[in-house]
Order: sequence, then structure tokens, then C-alpha cells
Amino acid sequence: MPSPPAIHPVILCGGSGTRLWPLSRQSYPKQFARLISDDSLFQASARRCNGEGFSAPTIVTGDAFRFIVTEQLAAIEMAPNAIVIEPEGRNTAPAVLAAALLLAAQDADALMLVAPSDHVIADDAAFRAAVRAAAPAAQAGQLVTFGIHPTGPETGYGYLQLAPGSSAGAQEPQALAAFVEKPDLHRAEAMVADGQHLWNAGIFLMSIRTIVAAFETYAPEVLSPVAAAVAAATPDLGFTRLGPEPWTEVPDISIDYAIMEKAENLTVMPYSGGWSDLGGWNAVHQETGPDADGNVCTGEATAIDCSGTLLRSESESLELVGIGLEDMIAVAMPDAVLVAKRAESQRVKEAVAALKARGAKQATQHPRDFRPWGWFESLVVGDRFQVKRIVVHPGAALSLQSHVHRAEHWIVVQGTARVTIGAQEQLLSENQSVYIPLGEKHRLENPGKVPMVLIEVQTGTYLGEDDITRYDDVYARK
Repeated sequence: MPSPPAIHPVILCGGSGTRLWPLSRQSYPKQFARLISDDSLFQASARRCNGEGFSAPTIVTGDAFRFIVTEQLAAIEMAPNAIVIEPEGRNTAPAVLAAALLLAAQDADALMLVAPSDHVIADDAAFRAAVRAAAPAAQAGQLVTFGIHPTGPETGYGYLQLAPGSSAGAQEPQALAAFVEKPDLHRAEAMVADGQHLWNAGIFLMSIRTIVAAFETYAPEVLSPVAAAVAAATPDLGFTRLGPEPWTEVPDISIDYAIMEKAENLTVMPYSGGWSDLGGWNAVHQETGPDADGNVCTGEATAIDCSGTLLRSESESLELVGIGLEDMIAVAMPDAVLVAKRAESQRVKEAVAALKARGAKQATQHPRDFRPWGWFESLVVGDRFQVKRIVVHPGAALSLQSHVHRAEHWIVVQGTARVTIGAQEQLLSENQSVYIPLGEKHRLENPGKVPMVLIEVQTGTYLGEDDITRYDDVYARK
């Protein structure tokens, strides 16, 4: 008997959701956060799509997240098949097609499993078993979508209507009658009651050849520019950058609208192993596992006489205490705090919009600025000075750079730093410091095997991050 075809996971990792603000922000969205466990949602997704019969994952993401993806995969000792960089986000259809065309060059008859990077699935083994059970249908030319057994009348999800004679309890793909848009509560209750509707998880299994043919038939306006962008792709430090000029012609459209709602060769694989798209703080409360009083306390958080409440502190130095709260959410970051009724948690988007309208950086910028060499955060900001904590990974190096408007003073507080100032290079250990005059070329490196931490004191007339002239950079940033 011939061996089954390889399954190539394609993990979509370009979203910048705001429903979990203030933890999830445009500069560091929820898929990279450790919301439920010690793994980020992205790392958990990569682990889930791994094992016997699965190839190394292909990741589709944006330029801003490419080094975060690399770092988080390295942390779980997983090497990708490819990390594909979209010039701009264009929804799921172009991302899926770009991955399919790149994988077609390796094996057009293989299967590809498309999965979001920010979902929670409790039982990895059960999910992999469901994927393997769906593989014969996909190999036979079916586009298999995964449908989740609903646990209640959710109005935030789309639904999949099973065809007459299909069973939601089946252990193999079933015939699909229709996609159903997000319903109102009355219709959601009716659909859950009839037992013939499943939640649309946005997870798909199909052969590479089949999905490319579907684009040829149903979405040629997507196929043409995406194929051109793939043909114009260039390698960059191990990443695959899609061609930016053809990508400007790519429509912004989801895979559901472009293909799935039009195709006739569609089946649905029922899945009952537990799933959540973690679409809001109420979902985090449910998935984290409330105690006997319905409370969830994460980090430096304490609940006194509370019930049904989520308290979460994201700072070791910030104690969050709730007293006498009922069905509330409180999330504290170093630079922002959210307090809301659990029933109103979906309105977080309104808060982000209001902050954007006011020009508040907290709307989009995470307090930690993640870079390919590590991260930094501002500790104190004044009129003509700023104090930062900078963490540099072992073996990593900042660019050779200079500043027009500021001077800097570096104090090493952990590890060893190799510092270049002009033509002079020196090693600094803990409690040693150095001064970088305004306009002087300089570079910071960590030659050691442990993270290097330093305190940077900036002084000058302008302290913005765009006051950087780069002369050399190992990460090829402009």
C-alpha cells in the first residue's frame, strides 16, 4: 500500500487583532502572547501541526513579525520549511494561495493544512487524528473544512450547515450544504438546537493541486497577481519575500469568499475536541480555567470576595487586587489598564478606536519594542531625556549606527557587552559604563551565552526611534 502523502502545515501569522487589548496590540498581536500557557498561541499552533506525517511548517506573516516568528520557533526547537513575508496583509485567500504555489514547486500532490496561529485547541492528539481522518478525502480532491461542535449559540462565529443525511458526530468528512454568516442570537439558538450546524473554524485540508485549481476556476483575479508575486519572490536572510509590485494588485479577500463558498467539492470534518478562537477576554476567562468561585487570577493578581472575574497583571512590579467584584475583567499592563464587565468584553475594539483618535501610542504600540536582536522598554521619559532597559540575545548585535539629535550613556547591569565607538572597540562587564557622543558611529553586541541587559540614558533635543542612521546591519534592515 502506498504511503499517505505528506501534510504540509501552513500557519497564517499576520493578524493584528485588537479584541485582547491591552495585551494584544498592532506591534505585538495576540498570537505571540502567552495567554493560556508557557507557549505563545503561535508556538502552540506549530506544536499541534507537528508529528508523524507532518512536514515542517510554512509560516505566512508580515515583515514586522518575521524575527518574532524565527525567535519563537527556535525557542521550541522547530525549524520551518519557509517563512513567507507578505508585503502587506491582504486577508487569507492570497496568503493561502501564495503558500500553495510555493509548496507546489516541492510537491504539487502533497496535502496542505491551513491553520490560524491564534486559536486554542485543547487536545493536540485528537486534532492530529482528525486531520489524518480527513486526509483521504483531501487526497481524493475534496476541500475539507473543519467544523467545531458548538457548545452554545455563539453570534461571533460563522457556521457550517451539514447536508441532509450528514452527521455532526461522524468520524470522517461529511457533505456540506452551506456556509452561514455570523447569525443573530435567535438564529444561533435554532442552529445549535437542530444539531446540523457546526462552527466554522477557518481550518482547511486539501491537496496543493486541488486548491490551486480552485483559484483558477473561482478566483483568477487573485491567482494572477499572487502568482506574479511568487515568481518575483526573493530570499532575504532565510525568509522568502513576495514581490511587492505584483502584490499591490492582489485583492483583499478571505479564502471563504474567494473559494469555499463557491466550490462544489467541499466537505466538512466534524471536530469535538475543544476549540476557541480566543476572540475576547471572556474567552480567555473560560479557557484559562476559573476556580470554584469562577475567578481567574494571572500574574501578580489577587481576588478578594470576587466571583466570575478575570484579574491579570502583566508586570511583576504591579499588584492588581479586586475586591467584591462580580463578572468583571481587569487587565493591567505597565502602560495601560482595561476594566470592563465580562458581558461587554467584545467592546474592547471601541476602546482601541477611541485611543487611536486621541493619538495615544498605547492603542497600537506594546510597551516592549521587540527587535531581531532582543527588546527594549522605556522606563522614564522626560522633556530632554529618556531611560531605557535594553535586552540583547546571546550572539546578537545592534546595527552600526549614529544619531543626529541625541547622545547616549550605557550601563551594563547583566552579562557582557562588546561596544564599538568610532574606531575603538571594548568589552564592558556588569557595573561598567560608556558614553556615546552625539553623531558618533557606534554598535552594541552580546558576545556571551546569556542575555545581556543594560540601562541606556538618552539626552538630546529629539529622542524618537526614527533618529537612527544605519551603516551596517546583520538583519538587513533599512
